[in-house]
Amino acid sequence: MTRPRTVVIVGGGISGLTTAFSLQEKATKAGLPIRCTILESDRSWGGKIVTHRVGEIVTEAGPDSFLSQKQAGLDLCVKLGLADQLINTNETSKRACVLYKGRLHDLPEGLLSFVPKQLGSFFRSGLLTWTGLARMGLEIAVPPGPSTGDESLAAFLRRRFGVQAFERVLEPLMAGIYAGDAEHMSLRAAFPRFFELEQQHGSIVRGMMAAKKAASQLSTVQPKRTMFVSLKNGLSDLVTALTNRLSLQGVELRVGARVEALRVRSHELGRWMYDLILQDGSALSADGVVLATPAYVSAELLRPLTPIAGGLLDMIPYASTATVAMAFPRTPTSAIEGFGFIVPRTEQRHVIAATWTSLKWPYRAPADQLLVRCYVGGVGREDILQLDDDALTVKVREELAVVCDIRVEPRYAEVNRWWKAMPQYTLGHLDRLAQLEAAVSRYSGLVLTGAAYRGVGIPDCIRDGSLASERIVQDLIGGTRVERRPTMTIG
Repeated sequence: MTRPRTVVIVGGGISGLTTAFSLQEKATKAGLPIRCTILESDRSWGGKIVTHRVGEIVTEAGPDSFLSQKQAGLDLCVKLGLADQLINTNETSKRACVLYKGRLHDLPEGLLSFVPKQLGSFFRSGLLTWTGLARMGLEIAVPPGPSTGDESLAAFLRRRFGVQAFERVLEPLMAGIYAGDAEHMSLRAAFPRFFELEQQHGSIVRGMMAAKKAASQLSTVQPKRTMFVSLKNGLSDLVTALTNRLSLQGVELRVGARVEALRVRSHELGRWMYDLILQDGSALSADGVVLATPAYVSAELLRPLTPIAGGLLDMIPYASTATVAMAFPRTPTSAIEGFGFIVPRTEQRHVIAATWTSLKWPYRAPADQLLVRCYVGGVGREDILQLDDDALTVKVREELAVVCDIRVEPRYAEVNRWWKAMPQYTLGHLDRLAQLEAAVSRYSGLVLTGAAYRGVGIPDCIRDGSLASERIVQDLIGGTRVERRPTMTIG
């Protein structure tokens, strides 16, 4: 009888859990018996996916939703029996706003897909001057950039849409996803779809319109989904469903298990055996290892095996952020409409975005309360995170009072800090990934996955975890590795 192959996955966030889930499917299909163990240094599963439930209030400490246009997230929910728990954003005529010169301005529906549906309100808002509007409208006439080399997100958006549109609208919309600085973000790594649309259609707007037309011609029996979706009782249900399913499949789940070192020894010609040394002094041996940890953690584990890989991983910077959630008594105010607002860097505010959670999502707060979630920190704006929770909440409340006239005392408040949690895809990111792949390639059965590489959204991590599991199976049975490419990340 064939000896079961052992696989250890280091990291129990969404990337590690979905890698294990996909590994069970792919190994079974390939007829490969495996024993899988997941090691998580924390005392809980899910990484940044953390839902808090306090009475009727439901808050998300990390991500509050995922992009429905990326099928990986929806498919996983279906496989886990969570399809009936998926919820759309609430119906509303007003979606979101942007802060400009201290005042909130409407963002027209469809702007995120670069096909605005309500241009009249955009023209009347005063957000852009007529010159800025004209320059933005000329995007379809701007020639494509070079097909080689890298370009910053800021340079790309200014080149195609003009300075005004970039500074007042596009910078907080796009760079805010990564809590990053658009001047240093790699377009091809963070938003490869934009690069592809420009090369294929000569224009982002034309490319988006063509994609929308093609999508409308596809017949589907799936429920209609809004751009972002969540789960009725919070995203932690996704983590719970995953860990329950993995346990039933025989996967060993170990929390509080920190890996201190990774060693490699020759197993047989062309194969390796990996030894993982844990903090408590125990050790595990495995035929395959998946590092689903932040880049800086993986760097320390890989440095003794390949200093080049360790150095390349060190070059992936991380930003720190925090969310501040508060529940206020509902009071009539014209500023509180839609889903929330975003804040450009030029406004020099501490709050970089705010979500009216109870207006955006059902099942999040009692009808007589307004649940608000504000975001602070990010590249170049992390100083505020040095404040304690009370002082940080006061700062956020002061800005909400000025911007939205919310001056009542919150009935509930919580602060969630995420230190070095958001990887930054800076210029040259894809070249460094290629070098990283080459440096690790000599170690068959060793794979890296997670948000640090090819997308920070939940569906991106699910997709990359699936590809990582496929690589492990191919390495254990022998075969050609699949190519992993980044996908456009919005949310």
